[in-house]
Amino acid sequence: MNNTTEAQFRAIAHKTGPAMILAGPGSGKTLVITNRTRYLIDEYGINPQDILVITFTKAAAAEMKERFSRMSKARGVTFGTFHAVFFGILKHAYHYTAANILREEQKCRILTELIREHRISTEDEKQLLSDLIAEISTVKNERIDLNHYYSSACPEEVFRDIFRKYETVHREQGLIDFDDMLTYSYELLKARPDILAGWQKRFRYILVDEFQDINALQYEIVRMLAAPKDNLFIVGDDDQSIYRFRGAKPEIMLNFPKDYPQAEVIELDCNFRCTPSILNSALYVIESNTHRFEKKLHAVRPDGAPVDIQEFRDQEHEILYLLKCIRDGIEQGRSGSDFAILFRTNQAARPFAERLLEFNLPFTMRDALPNIYEHWIARDLFAYLHLALVQTDRKEFLQVMNRPKRYIARDCIDSSVVSFETLRTYHEGKDWMIDRIDRLETDLKILRKMRPYAAVNYIRFGIGYEEFLKEYAAQRRMKGEDLIDILNEIQDGAKPFNSVEEWLSHIEDYKKALEEKGRQQEASEDAVTLATLHSSKGLEFTEVFLVDVNEGIIPYKKAVLEADIEEERRLFYVGMTRAKDQLHLFYVRERYGNAADRSEFLDGLIQE
Repeated sequence: MNNTTEAQFRAIAHKTGPAMILAGPGSGKTLVITNRTRYLIDEYGINPQDILVITFTKAAAAEMKERFSRMSKARGVTFGTFHAVFFGILKHAYHYTAANILREEQKCRILTELIREHRISTEDEKQLLSDLIAEISTVKNERIDLNHYYSSACPEEVFRDIFRKYETVHREQGLIDFDDMLTYSYELLKARPDILAGWQKRFRYILVDEFQDINALQYEIVRMLAAPKDNLFIVGDDDQSIYRFRGAKPEIMLNFPKDYPQAEVIELDCNFRCTPSILNSALYVIESNTHRFEKKLHAVRPDGAPVDIQEFRDQEHEILYLLKCIRDGIEQGRSGSDFAILFRTNQAARPFAERLLEFNLPFTMRDALPNIYEHWIARDLFAYLHLALVQTDRKEFLQVMNRPKRYIARDCIDSSVVSFETLRTYHEGKDWMIDRIDRLETDLKILRKMRPYAAVNYIRFGIGYEEFLKEYAAQRRMKGEDLIDILNEIQDGAKPFNSVEEWLSHIEDYKKALEEKGRQQEASEDAVTLATLHSSKGLEFTEVFLVDVNEGIIPYKKAVLEADIEEERRLFYVGMTRAKDQLHLFYVRERYGNAADRSEFLDGLIQE
């Protein structure tokens, strides 16, 4: 075939039996899958209806189908996600329709009611809901015995009761969630060999894209469907397996040759995306992982600019330099869409998004960016700041009067306007309470004279709010450092402003801008892309800025075990290989006023 490498053609021409295609970044895996599908039909005479191509997202399935239709007139090949394929199996067996699928808002409503029924103490119901949904999914997908699962979102017995009631509620309504599509399919095919045989005959050739993202249950079902002929053609890259939190493990792909000793293994060894300097730097990083297939990937393109590794005093200097690079590029005639700024977590986008808005540089977000100023910690801080200005708002006073604990009773505030004299009268004779009320009034007077950054600092340490957060975290079995990070992020956002009013006005503008971004469905052709490392997978950009490459961020502070560190290294590798012409790796010496260390992932690169 024209325009294919020897390795690509070997993969395309593979006919029967299992095959594993190791497809590194930019090596043409979509080309291989679509062309192999066409080759099966045109060269080997396979009926298109016998072929199943599985992807992980609707968008990938649609793109694959469109690319195939441009090269072949054959009709009947099934392109679909795991969930779509498995739901198709359930439709035939149980006559399900789309009406039987539990919608996301229905799931949230059921679980929210159960959270409130159990009176779980939390300031962030949305986060608790998200954690519960993730844990329920884990139990189902990994087929864990509920009695042996220990929740980190809430007490074990509470979680087990919520799980059982959630299952009962939606099943009584004849509804299945996305995890049920997998578990029900597995149970059906296990219990009914006749139904399994029918599907095995229907899909005689199975191709799986992004195989490194598969979880154990999906793999078991695919293996059942592919038997007994085992015409299973998997394409993926163990070095890009970055979804352990969803149950995906690189071990599944690493063990494929053991599960199928007769499998043909083909490495797509040409990278068509990156310059040699970018690819070689990325390979230098990933080769530190021990649990991986050895590969000999090389760049096809001529060499370009060296990887730009820079240290900055703090994030402010990092952001200003980055924005200067982008503005200079645009002034030289480049498009904003040439540039991408990649982060470890979506919350880290906040300071960059704010500055892009300030500099009037259009940007698009791959992830829903949570507004940190709507977090309950931010609402507490704003309540203090507002009380310092007016001192009379009952709702705000109730919100923070016992943060930290002052033992002020709610029933002593019986009017819409708070009066410190009334509070003192109510607690007459209790000198220790009078002292606390006096101190709170004094604290609010002190806050009134401060700039926002200093005011937040005073609330944290002078008033004792940070200590309250640590106690709250201990009660909720959370990591206190997670809440302190939120506090640091909010305080850092206050730095540029001279008055509370100026800061609050900026926050309102930022909120409106985020809402506007949320309404924009299509990315602007001229916009800089903001994305997490996870959501950048599968994308490519002319110039990539990978920011805050510091210990505790990349690798993330929660990565403790060696398996976690290896996953973080794969995530970093994915980010690096998004860049075509220029890659910037930035780290800072200071973060939130504390010394920061550069990432261990950079050590070898800097020496190189």
